[in-house]
Amino acid sequence: MPMFDYFKATLQQLGQKILPCRLCESSPRLKHYVLCKSCWQQLPWLKQPINRHELQIMAACYYHYPIDRILQQFKYEQKLHHQPLLDQLLAQIKHPKVQAIVPMPISDTRLIERGYNQSLLLAQQLAKKLNVPIWQPIHRLEQHSQKGLNRFERIQGIEQQFVVLEKPKIRYRKVLIIDDVVTTGSSIYALHQALQLLGCQQIYACCIAAVTDKVSKPVNNLDTTA
Repeated sequence: MPMFDYFKATLQQLGQKILPCRLCESSPRLKHYVLCKSCWQQLPWLKQPINRHELQIMAACYYHYPIDRILQQFKYEQKLHHQPLLDQLLAQIKHPKVQAIVPMPISDTRLIERGYNQSLLLAQQLAKKLNVPIWQPIHRLEQHSQKGLNRFERIQGIEQQFVVLEKPKIRYRKVLIIDDVVTTGSSIYALHQALQLLGCQQIYACCIAAVTDKVSKPVNNLDTTA
């Protein structure tokens, strides 16, 4: 009998329940996490800031396997069971003391297509952990294709997507932007600019994963469909 099955059977006899790792499904989870020790250690950890448009953005992981696949499923395939793991990844970042959390907004069209804003879901859990409110003073207009545009035109086009529809009754000076994935950082830069117009003086940003040139080794035998 495999060791994991032996311990599982023993604990069941004692009336206790043991849960398998969400990725490999063959090892017991760590006490406070949804993964086993091996899978947790082999994630493509980054846990340091990246620079985009002269802004520092804290990232928990590199955008590599299995995090890339997990985020794709969470964002586009309604696989919301991945959220506990993503919440735990976000919690590994040392967050600054802020007055509110600002999730990356999405357009109404994207919201209807997906049924939810993935960044808002992540922000809600972190807000509970940090005991601060969610603040959404910025609305995002329809997102158009950026194909064929140069870097300046892309940034300008994205900046025009973020607008303040109504002057918020409450304003915060120290805020934290939450996004799921950062590539060029143009969206965070545009949101940063809009928040500055509202009087925010200290604006931080963090994400689950960042797209970089780093090449990481995949974890063997992982099933991200759990």
